[in-house]
Amino acid sequence: MRPLLHASLVNGRFGDPGLWIETLFERRAILLDLGDIAALPPRKIHRLEHVFVSHTHVDHFIGFDRLLRVLVGREKTVKLYGPQGFIDQLRHKLNGYSWNLASSYGCDLAFLVTEVDASLKTRAALFRLKSGFKQEAAPAAAAEDGVICKESTFHVRTAALAHGGISCLAFTVQEAAHVNVWKNRLAEQELPVGPWLKSLKRAVIEDRPDDYPIRLDGRAAATELPLGGLRRLVTVTQGQKIAYVTDAEDSSGNRKAIIDLIQGADLLFIEAAFAEADLLQARERGHLTTRAAGEIAREAGVRRVEAFHFSPRYEGEEQRMLDEVQDAFAGR
Repeated sequence: MRPLLHASLVNGRFGDPGLWIETLFERRAILLDLGDIAALPPRKIHRLEHVFVSHTHVDHFIGFDRLLRVLVGREKTVKLYGPQGFIDQLRHKLNGYSWNLASSYGCDLAFLVTEVDASLKTRAALFRLKSGFKQEAAPAAAAEDGVICKESTFHVRTAALAHGGISCLAFTVQEAAHVNVWKNRLAEQELPVGPWLKSLKRAVIEDRPDDYPIRLDGRAAATELPLGGLRRLVTVTQGQKIAYVTDAEDSSGNRKAIIDLIQGADLLFIEAAFAEADLLQARERGHLTTRAAGEIAREAGVRRVEAFHFSPRYEGEEQRMLDEVQDAFAGR
């Protein structure tokens, strides 16, 4: 089954962290971390709907200014998520500019901001261009089982990790289940191919009851059939799971939290800031080594691991770093 979500590192393995995830067939995109995003053209930034920030060290958050600059003047709402204190930090960012001309804009840009504390409790706030980005109250959704964002095609789950005395969030992006329609079974029941199949797929994904009505099209008269009688037309397969882990000290508590979160991921993007030979420096700075990254990936049973956030000290040694991660992942 072709995955709906496609992920790529914005700045490669050495640059500021940022994972671009686009949704197939839709003009929507997700960004995990907000480091330097100069490499993203405006047309891509315009597609962003959700931005998940692990923490606000400068290399993970400096890109907010470009995001703001590109989107001012557009009618758009961007949902941002970050660790405890994130709302205040974003407010201070916005207050660093003068917005005396904000009322003259024809469009309103809004940031709906959710922060997640170490116990995964959430609070939210709204910032709108039309009000000069003054902080407004907003309802915060409960993070049940760590899920902080739930859309029809995906949901995002988080875990709070320790990183040098602050909280840093790791994320997984889980596609909704894929629903395949069997055209031969449609023919057997003399049912038409058409837009109504999207309603059928959505009802299956949302686990609607058997008596839920599905309105058919393509017939002379409008017809509704119960979902229960249509279930045999489709098969359901699990969607892709993408995991993202960065800036985490190598402790037993962090390892458990990471492994619980990323278990069985199809694709894991994980920091490996230091080579195994530089373990002491990794511990001092609260980062993972190449060996730690590979071991975590192996223990979590992920299918594929992509290491990134290499320290600049290893410029020209990318293959060495990748080999160390893969050796640990393979148990060598």
